Parts: sequence; structure tokens; C-alpha cells
Amino acid sequence: MTNEQEQKMILVLCGTGKTGRRVVERLRRGGVPVRVGSRSAAQPFDWTDRTTWAAVLQNVDAVYVSYYPDLAVPGAPEAVGAFADLAVASGVSRLVLLSGRGEEQAQAAEKLIESAGVDWTILRSSWFSQNFSEDYLREPLLGSEVVLPVGAVPEPFVDADDIADVAVAALTEDGHAGQLYELTEPRLLTFADAIGDISRATGRRIDLVPVSIEGYTGALTAEDVPVEVVGLLTYLFTTVLDGRNAQLADGVQRALSRPPRDFADYAKDTAATGIWDRE
Repeated sequence: MTNEQEQKMILVLCGTGKTGRRVVERLRRGGVPVRVGSRSAAQPFDWTDRTTWAAVLQNVDAVYVSYYPDLAVPGAPEAVGAFADLAVASGVSRLVLLSGRGEEQAQAAEKLIESAGVDWTILRSSWFSQNFSEDYLREPLLGSEVVLPVGAVPEPFVDADDIADVAVAALTEDGHAGQLYELTEPRLLTFADAIGDISRATGRRIDLVPVSIEGYTGALTAEDVPVEVVGLLTYLFTTVLDGRNAQLADGVQRALSRPPRDFADYAKDTAATGIWDRE
């Protein structure tokens, strides 16, 4: 058997994150050679340290490009473009970018991937369902109230497992080059609707408590949340979640020939793991 140094492989950036680790798991189950791109990997990768980029690209044929913390942060498109140029110069022939719906910075990064000169696929995603179970929203869901600066604007959430399935298809199969897949679930939901699904799945009453963005960010600041995180959340809640994405899309169906996973099914399956159980 050839070893990692001899066999072409797939590089998964942010390979320990919500979508990245799912992509890694699927590739490994399929027997595909994979390299995890993360700061904690044996061969570390760091978006903020360009000296770490070249080594992880050795013997790589395709890359899942996920930017941390978000393509909305200053300098993100430029970093993605520089990485894409280096990847192509290193022999990479396929790039799959995790992008965001309704984000100008993300679309700037998309253009740089598309102009890199190799096969590309764009996964333009909505708000992850898993933000409720694998991120900062999990903690308030353990209580009876979730305080957020949101109103009645609907959002087409998307399951991270669907994103990973589309990413693996784009990385390993023919027919996805030059495709932009907008990924959503099959229903438009307000945050109150989503929390209602979680409440029913857990068998506990959980209410959404709307608050102003000033009140929300003030509470975060009082809890010593880093200023860059507060800024990113402000951008997401005031700009990305302003209704601009309140349309469903068919990206999952087009890429996988199956419907996307419904949020209610995500809520039921996640509740069954006990992750929202009070101790």
C-alpha cells in the first residue's frame, strides 16, 4: 500500500470544524486518503500563518476550502485567493469552497476560487442547524429561554451533514465542476420556529426572547466575549439574517439527487443523543 507521502490525497481545511470533520469522516469511511488541515494537526495549518500553507499542499489533488472564522472577516477573500494560487501552483486540480449566502465578502472569495484556473465547486450555505447543538446556542437551550436579536424573518437553515455530503461528492465525483450549489433545508423557519422544533423534540418548554442588537452585544461584552466575535455576530444578526436569504434553494437536490434534511428531523435526532438534556 502506498503511504501518505506517495499517494495523492484530499486536503480538508478546518478539518475539525462543523463541516470539515464530517467531510473527513466520510472520506475516511470511503477509503479516500485525506489530510486534516488544522492548527492542531501533525502538519499544522493556520489561515493566519502563510508559512504553514505549502507543506499541507504536498501530494494533494483536491481541497475543501473552509475559512475560519468566517469569510466575512476583513482579509478573508484575499487569504482564500492567495491560498488558491498556491494550491494550483502545487498541483491541486480541484477546489471546493464553503461559502455563505448573502455575504458580499464570501462572493468575493468565490470569484477568486473560480478564477484560479482549475475545477471548482461553490457550496453557498445558509445558517447551520448545528449552531444550535455544537456552538454557543447549545448552552441557552439547556435552560428555558434563548435570548437573541432576531425577529420574525425566516431563514432556510441547512444541516451540516448535507453540506458534507455535497462536499464529498464535489471532491470525489465527476459532474460538479463549475457548479454553484445554494444549500438550504426544505422549509423556511424563523428562529422561534426552530426553537419550537427543538422544544418539542426535547419535551421541554424553551422560549425565544427577542432583544435589541445593542442589548445582545452589551451582554456579550459584559461576559468578556472577544471583540472580534462580538463584531462577527453583530454582522450576522444585522446583515446576513435581515431576510435577504429568505428563499429556499435546490442545491442539495441537484448535487445529490435527494431532498435536504428537514430541521425537525435534525432536532429529533439531536435530542435523542442527549446533548440538550439538563444534568
